[in-house]
Amino acid sequence: MRRAVLTCVLACAGLWGACVAVPSASAVPDVAPTLATVELTLPAVGGPAVGHTDAPMTAAVQARWDALAGELRCLVCQNESLASSTAELALDLRREVRSLIERGQSDADIRRFLVSRYGDFVLYKPEVKPVTWPLWFGPFVLLLVGLALALRLMRRQAAEPVPLTDSERERARQLLES
Repeated sequence: MRRAVLTCVLACAGLWGACVAVPSASAVPDVAPTLATVELTLPAVGGPAVGHTDAPMTAAVQARWDALAGELRCLVCQNESLASSTAELALDLRREVRSLIERGQSDADIRRFLVSRYGDFVLYKPEVKPVTWPLWFGPFVLLLVGLALALRLMRRQAAEPVPLTDSERERARQLLES
């Protein structure tokens, strides 16, 4: 564990331009990691962000936030809601939505703002309008076209009996006589 922490710290220092070699196991001192070492490595390994100072939301704001975040799509992940995504853009959008809620914007105004900025894709349920008709009605139209083609093929097959060839007639006559 100590070697992993030290390696993370040295790797972070290497990212800032210092030339650092990964130490061998014998070069790692036998000391427990200090709090400062842990605080330096947490952001590098996906730990909590330092300096995150968002104030807690009231119950009403939290309820609105939960409802809105469930209806909005993360633009990076595309199959995750804004509430569940961990992408940087999702974090920025969450902050933006929260500030709009705190400024007193209505849910409809917030949705309109996000759609004007990012398009209908940001909504899990886009509005029904001429631009989104293919999205809403396209699957049903394709289903109806497929059913119509299937019915047409079935009728054509039932209406046209296949005539027997001379050899098939002769074989059938022989089977019936025997």
